[in-house]
Amino acid sequence: MTLQETFQPGLAAPRRARRISFRRILVGGRIGDLGRFPRYLAFALIGGTLIWAPITGYLRNAPLSFKSGTSLILPGSGASASMNLNGIGQASSYANSAFSSNSVSPTETYKRLIGADRILEAAARSMGLSRAEFGKPRIDLVDQTSLIHLEITGATAEDAQARGDALLNAFFAELDALRRDEQATREDSGLAAIADYRNSVAATRSDIARLQKETGLISAEQYDAIVDATRLLDARVQDLAATLEEETQSVTALEASLGIPADAAAATLKLFADAEYIALRDEVALHAADLAKTRSKFGEGHPKVQSARSAHKAADAAALRRAGAVTGLDAARLAALDLAPAGARADLLAELVRMDAERAGTAQEHATLAARLATEKARQQNLAAAAARLQDLQRDFTVAEAVFASAIARTQSTKSDVYASYPLVQVLENPSLPDRPSSPNRKLAIAAGGAATMMLLFGLLLGWMRSAVIGRLMNAPKAAE
Repeated sequence: MTLQETFQPGLAAPRRARRISFRRILVGGRIGDLGRFPRYLAFALIGGTLIWAPITGYLRNAPLSFKSGTSLILPGSGASASMNLNGIGQASSYANSAFSSNSVSPTETYKRLIGADRILEAAARSMGLSRAEFGKPRIDLVDQTSLIHLEITGATAEDAQARGDALLNAFFAELDALRRDEQATREDSGLAAIADYRNSVAATRSDIARLQKETGLISAEQYDAIVDATRLLDARVQDLAATLEEETQSVTALEASLGIPADAAAATLKLFADAEYIALRDEVALHAADLAKTRSKFGEGHPKVQSARSAHKAADAAALRRAGAVTGLDAARLAALDLAPAGARADLLAELVRMDAERAGTAQEHATLAARLATEKARQQNLAAAAARLQDLQRDFTVAEAVFASAIARTQSTKSDVYASYPLVQVLENPSLPDRPSSPNRKLAIAAGGAATMMLLFGLLLGWMRSAVIGRLMNAPKAAE
């Protein structure tokens, strides 16, 4: 028995009217059975009410909200800086492109940074809102580009735009703070290294000054100059020794030829240059001639001979006294003088004196330079170790000074590299001013309600036709056989 039969007149069994056919519920009735229509209509009305009542309430009571969109772009080029310091060296810095590494994505980094709590809190504080009231932006990365798109919701169009501006300001302020903190950290570490380099330079300079004060050696070049001067002095002493030997041999040979030493030849020339002595010698010669004349006439005991002899002796004694006064020689040495330096012999005596004077000068120069050479060699030996030590210290000082200057230059050049760790980001599109609310979306709500209504009606239609559809499916295999 079906439900329809319980409502037909003439059937008197009321208990049978309450019986329900489970087969009819599952399979359904005939398509042309309009008695089922009230039930389906009731289901349609109830379902439509359940669908459209929340949609209508949402569209009438939901507050309006507006979305402001912003686009950021990260330029992909790197940056480099170079600085040449005259006499010191070159310092250069280079920042790779933000997209040169496959392991780090700057867009992902900035996406996380924009959504960080401290940036959202800073943006909310700038607008006098709480963190929850400000909301959280929607951040999208555009594939195959360096674009970052932001969306943030506000109660009004102006409020949404203001929230976008506040978020950008907070983001750029945080970027600047991170860059300053990075530079400060690097500068602190650089200053510590510079202080160490400065102390190294000062210590090396102090060692050099102390060594220069102790030894009197200013530089390694000075020691090289001392070595060169000593070598030249040694060569000069050897040349003088050879010259002295040659002059000594010449003087000795001339002394042997003349039979008179050089000092006697000098005394002879000095003596015969004295006019008084020459006059006395002439007087001696006259007395000698008178004595010889008298002896030729008279005997040795004759008074005239004795008188002439006495006059000759007196004149000769006077000449000897004058010779002693002029030359400063005693009588024995005066006897060795050449008392007849006339003609070419006088020239030879003069040449002997000149050669002996040159030999004496050469000997004195040789002795002086030899003593100086000995002093310079001793000084050179004493300064050898100090010169080597000074050269090492000066080389260390040059290296330390170059490292110190390079560290300063590198520290200064890195100040211009502010985008090394946090790449440059620019605003491609400022926060937009929406012209219509983004929520509630009436078209979407109506479309969703219409789709749900169509699905409900389609479901009811399938329920109305289920008996015929089930029967056709059950009879399909038999027809195939």
